[in-house]
Amino acid sequence: MRIAFMGTPDFAVPTLDALVAAGHDIVAVYCQPPRPAGRGKGLRASPVQARAEALGLPVRYPVTLRDADEQAAFAALDLDVAVVAAYGLILPMPILEAPRLGCLNVHGSLLPRWRGAAPVQRAILAGDKTTGVIIMQMEKGLDTGPMLATFETPIDGKTAGDLTTELAEGGAKLMVEVLADIAAFPPVVQPEEGVTYAAKIDKAESRIDFTQPAAQVERQIRAFNPAPGAFFELNGERIRIHAATIEAGEGAPGTVIDDALLIACGEGAIRPSRVQRAGKAAMGTDELLRGFSIPVGTSIA
Repeated sequence: MRIAFMGTPDFAVPTLDALVAAGHDIVAVYCQPPRPAGRGKGLRASPVQARAEALGLPVRYPVTLRDADEQAAFAALDLDVAVVAAYGLILPMPILEAPRLGCLNVHGSLLPRWRGAAPVQRAILAGDKTTGVIIMQMEKGLDTGPMLATFETPIDGKTAGDLTTELAEGGAKLMVEVLADIAAFPPVVQPEEGVTYAAKIDKAESRIDFTQPAAQVERQIRAFNPAPGAFFELNGERIRIHAATIEAGEGAPGTVIDDALLIACGEGAIRPSRVQRAGKAAMGTDELLRGFSIPVGTSIA
């Protein structure tokens, strides 16, 4: 098929690779413009831009698709379909209607649950047992379009990073299957019940609230791993927790209750197993404590 691919972050790269491997004609790749990054704040290409350029594919990164000239340029591609995966720009109706088969989206949740920007993190935070990927026909509403195919997986104790990788790979495979025989995947209208919205993650959410039950704190740690990273502050220094286990323990929330960094929560306690001080590499908690004393009774609330 003659395809435009539209995506920006790492989540989208497996789908681009899968489309190329399946022999589709990728006539254009759309992604967000390069952003300032790193200490020097130099412009850095997105993962999709970098991968597309490595594959020798033409890349476009308009600031908006509401411009008439951009819409005309998109229509001139004479597409069979546009494949979208975490692109990050709203697609206006002239874009949605330009390809012969419309625009198909790889969405990382089991719609209609978790429509919106951060479905993986929200599913973990909510304690959902399962999540998945939907291949969806895009329309004007936010993730409201009819569904063509589904991939489902248990969340278990996965981090957002692990789960995103799994969903990206599952979604890539599913998209290729749909495009191989699109008539075999009739669209199904989303149910009206069970709609929830996955708001974009605010960095303020990543500060750990130890008044919450340990189970919720542990979900917060997994939901914000690898980014933005759940953290607490001690003596003015921000310390991230990348992994932790839930254990029995009692004490004022946010109080260290043993010499191996068991931290009391509103209910139960958590024991960090992998942590990271500001400006340093991630390390095991035992390594942290060898050079950074956090005695029993310390409050990190």
